[in-house]
Amino acid sequence: MYRLAERLYPICRSITGNGVRETLAILKEIIPLELTEVPSGTKVLDWEIPDEWNIKDAWIKDMAGDKIINFRDLNLHVLNYSTPVDQIVDLESLKEHLYTLPEYPQWVPYRTSYHNRQWGFCMSHNQMENLKDDNYHIKIDSEIRPGALTYGEFFIQGKTKEEVLISCHICHPSLCNDNLSGIIIATFIAGFLQTLKTRFSYRFLFIPGTIGSIAWLSRNENKLQHIKYGLVLTLLGDTSPFHYKKSRRGNAEIDKIMEYLLRNESNSQIREFSPYGYDERQFCSPGFNLPVGRFSRKPHGEFPEYHTSADNLDFVKPVSLGESFTLLLKVIMLIENNLKYINLNPKGEPQLGRRGLYRQIGGESRQKDYEMALLWILNFSDGDNSLLDIAIRSGIDFPVISDAAQKLQHSSLLSAC
Repeated sequence: MYRLAERLYPICRSITGNGVRETLAILKEIIPLELTEVPSGTKVLDWEIPDEWNIKDAWIKDMAGDKIINFRDLNLHVLNYSTPVDQIVDLESLKEHLYTLPEYPQWVPYRTSYHNRQWGFCMSHNQMENLKDDNYHIKIDSEIRPGALTYGEFFIQGKTKEEVLISCHICHPSLCNDNLSGIIIATFIAGFLQTLKTRFSYRFLFIPGTIGSIAWLSRNENKLQHIKYGLVLTLLGDTSPFHYKKSRRGNAEIDKIMEYLLRNESNSQIREFSPYGYDERQFCSPGFNLPVGRFSRKPHGEFPEYHTSADNLDFVKPVSLGESFTLLLKVIMLIENNLKYINLNPKGEPQLGRRGLYRQIGGESRQKDYEMALLWILNFSDGDNSLLDIAIRSGIDFPVISDAAQKLQHSSLLSAC
């Protein structure tokens, strides 16, 4: 996963353009993405697909011809969606188009201007302070013209039409945690799931933030009825604890699953829904109200490296990516196995020993939990309680509950709803 981050990190992405296409082409080497191009000017809900932006090069030179800022060294140096410019300006005029972070004077900020046509550069505050009172040659070799918004989609057909939606945003340039970590985790989870036979169908979206989810929703309203679980993945590569933001519903199954799984994760947090954040706010808008939450580590805006050059390959750790991947696998395992059952012998407790469900000799690890799980499942399998409900109420780990339920079903004591 980290090697994929290294490969994707240098690419200049935006909400449109060739950087997005290049990124998706690399992901297609791992999973068979289907690409969709939505032309500029297309109405998508209350929005319109903008003109496409592409950039070849950009720099600031002093009068000696030395490059002070070079886009090819760090693509954050250019205001994303900058209009083209090639002129000589004095220092005062240049500073009107410079963006810095005085509170972190060694870092370069990430800034965008999608809907307000202008040009600009980002640099460290220390670098700006060292600029001499002189003229400067500035150039941004970019182009804004009608084109398309591109997104990728990968669908895995399960045994049922009910779907799990996994979404990540692909619109940020060289930001490793806020962008690449979500892309990478989604890609490798998709690659793993395509080797399995799953109960649910899985839909993976690789979309530009906000406008991408709005575009997808506007074109796929007929599919939304099948979405039973959903997660937006982002900020999963740093070393901070896990965070989960609930869906707008607040009590959706995905909310219960994430609360359950994070209860034993050190310093993890569950947060209530708010209409600010990533694409969960589009999926959870009142007209859709999908059961989609957001899974991350430290939330956006709550760590200093957010949207700066410090969100680089050093900030993201391979072990953190691995932990995030593993926890998401647990989410999927729980989704796949969280069934409801009916007790087929509900009058009194069935004789479990003669069915081989009770061990005759003790000593097996977790045997007591397993035997208690049998009793809890039999008592609460009334068609209303899921295995997760039983695990939460009993305090017995879900894998033990799930294993016990399968054995009861094999013994013809349970029937799946």
